[in-house]
Amino acid sequence: MHIDNFASGDSLLHRLDPRVKIIAAMFFSVIVAVADRPLCLAAAICFSLALLLIARLSIREVLLRLLAVNAFIFFLWLFLPFTYGGEKLFSLGPLTATREGIIYVFQITVKSNAIVVALIALLGTTPIITLGHALGHLRVPSKLIHLLFFTVRYLQVLHLEYDRLRAAMRIRAFRPGTNLHTYRSLAYLIGMLLVKSFDRAERIRKAMLCRGFHGEFYLLSHFELERIDLVMFLIMMVVVGGMASLQWIILK
Repeated sequence: MHIDNFASGDSLLHRLDPRVKIIAAMFFSVIVAVADRPLCLAAAICFSLALLLIARLSIREVLLRLLAVNAFIFFLWLFLPFTYGGEKLFSLGPLTATREGIIYVFQITVKSNAIVVALIALLGTTPIITLGHALGHLRVPSKLIHLLFFTVRYLQVLHLEYDRLRAAMRIRAFRPGTNLHTYRSLAYLIGMLLVKSFDRAERIRKAMLCRGFHGEFYLLSHFELERIDLVMFLIMMVVVGGMASLQWIILK
């Protein structure tokens, strides 16, 4: 389980100031999330793909990340066209698909993929620790940053604990199926994982208190904006501003 898969590299986006990437990702995500005009959505996809090319990331790895997103969107394609009101397009037995429903779920698909690709290219190219420090410089509440650090730090630990519990179940001849025994066993597995997570969290908290932790991580490294950071920030803001214009001004 690797979280920083895309953080190693020497592309322009890898070297960019993380504060610039965080702000650009935030504005881009907000604009795309509320957009519904075709030209704006097309510009969002093109911008995301351009960022992906600049970051020089593995297309295979990115597609694997998108697979999880589109697996959820697939279920939207199964239900939304038949439950969204509008003009009838075609029928499947008693179900009627509407033109507006298909357009709506298509917009969701484009938005989701554009935002995920942009976030991978902008934030995925930054190590998690550096990202947390950048959030601290942007005055994000320290408790949220601590939560990010601890979540990332112990996801791997919990994943290993989960693998250990699953291995113990297999050794005891557990074979999953569609029966009450399987559901009960999986519920026990989740319960044990939660209990062990709570116990580990308590031990970590006590260990940190013994070492003098008072609820604050001190920032020992600081960022400096360089000319390339400012230039890239201006370019990205111009693009995002252009998308906003396509959505609310030009086509009105």
